[in-house]
Amino acid sequence: MSLLTVENVTHGFGGRTILEDASFRLLKGEHVGLVGANGEGKSTFLNIITGELTPDQGKVEWSNRVTVGYLDQHTILTRGKTIREVLREAFRSMFDLEAEMLKIYEKMGEASTSEVNQMMEDVGDIQNILEHNGFYTIDAKIEEISNGLGLSDIGLDKDVSDLSGGQRTKVLLTKLLLQNPAILILDEPTNYLDFEHVEWLKRYLINYENAFILVSHDVPFMNDVVNVIYHVENSLLTRYTGTYIQFLQAHELKKQQERKAYEKQQKEVERLEDFIARNKARISTTGRAKSRQKQLEKMDILEKPKEKIKPTFRFTEARTPGRIIFEAIDLVLGYAEPLTQPLNITLERNQKVAIRGVNGLGKSTLLKTLMGVIKPYNGYVKLGESIYPGYFEQESSRDNDNTAMEEIWNDYPGLSNYEVRQALAKCGLTNEHITSQMMVLSGGENAKVRLCKLMLKDVNWLILDEPTNHLDVDAKDELKRALKEFKGTVVLVSHEPEFYEEWVTDIWNLEDWTTKIV
Repeated sequence: MSLLTVENVTHGFGGRTILEDASFRLLKGEHVGLVGANGEGKSTFLNIITGELTPDQGKVEWSNRVTVGYLDQHTILTRGKTIREVLREAFRSMFDLEAEMLKIYEKMGEASTSEVNQMMEDVGDIQNILEHNGFYTIDAKIEEISNGLGLSDIGLDKDVSDLSGGQRTKVLLTKLLLQNPAILILDEPTNYLDFEHVEWLKRYLINYENAFILVSHDVPFMNDVVNVIYHVENSLLTRYTGTYIQFLQAHELKKQQERKAYEKQQKEVERLEDFIARNKARISTTGRAKSRQKQLEKMDILEKPKEKIKPTFRFTEARTPGRIIFEAIDLVLGYAEPLTQPLNITLERNQKVAIRGVNGLGKSTLLKTLMGVIKPYNGYVKLGESIYPGYFEQESSRDNDNTAMEEIWNDYPGLSNYEVRQALAKCGLTNEHITSQMMVLSGGENAKVRLCKLMLKDVNWLILDEPTNHLDVDAKDELKRALKEFKGTVVLVSHEPEFYEEWVTDIWNLEDWTTKIV
């Protein structure tokens, strides 16, 4: 049975076609991976099927009474509510039923015998619904999912307004899983999740009985949990059955066949055109030339297969710094309270360090303290000589109305129009991206603009906070290559061991330094 049917959807933005004649169906129990490079239209497709966007053409039909849960990482959490209170909202409909049942009990004292009998039937029906849906084991269910995604480590009585970005995502994801909808729509659910919690979510989704649509650039995760792939490329949506690796093999074979068919047809076109040119003026062969002309006119000319734009990343190296990049002396991270024990650590020239640890321990706080963006809770940081740092923040402002070009120009006003366009194009951005506002770019496109700014700066120390969160597979591979080749010093926060394990010299685990129980 089809839970969701999308027929002939076309949608554009700013003169650019994002989706063209796209069709899609989601069957009961299917685990779908929605894949494609940054900016190809994955987020647009999700916004169309969730009703956030109305397509220019085509229709979207959901099955009757189907329940849909959407992980929207930009959902606002209400200040003053605890994590537990937010999670209990997943069962709001059942709490409403319980309240209705209690009101019926209150009215029974003043009701007639016939009314009481009817009320008892209503109460019995509500009781059955609550028991069938596990209402009386809600707290146990909350504990189970919270433990799996690491929320219990944070404390379920913590105010949601005090959470980090990663912790906030965990709350939204936990609430969504507790709702147990017929269809899950998950947009980058592993962003901000720690390795062990990604593994828990992987096992959960593998065994998930209902259907889901997943967007993720985490290839091992995607490959393990999906059984159908929909690929968005050049405005077209194509269905493949199987894992992500099987999709890659099938897609490459399809590309090879398209290239061969195009090349074969081009040779045939050239042969016919050559014959026509040589024979149309000669009386004895003009008939055959006309015949070839008709043959050429009837031919359905294939389009040349489009090559996907791949980014090229390269960081500009500043002069060599002194041997010591920084020394942290009795450094304690924190805001209102300490997050770590006193730290005495040194970073030396050409070290490449990955910082790992569960969310909420202070990874981003450590980077900002080293940069001098925030003050230490205690102790101090002593920077070395001739340090030229380059900082990549985990997230950028969602209210940024600069175009990508303006974003670069603001920092580098001396560059020409051509130089700005060239720099952005090297990062895999098209003319449409370059002239779009930062707030309307996808997460991956936005990250590429911010990486572009960093690559235009002379640096000898890169400080990168989750740079891969929104990057597609090609961009992630290219960033890994660029960081391996960079001859300076790197401090990286990442939840993806497969991204950094090949090239880092050291791994610092904040779980070894924290004052919290992990």
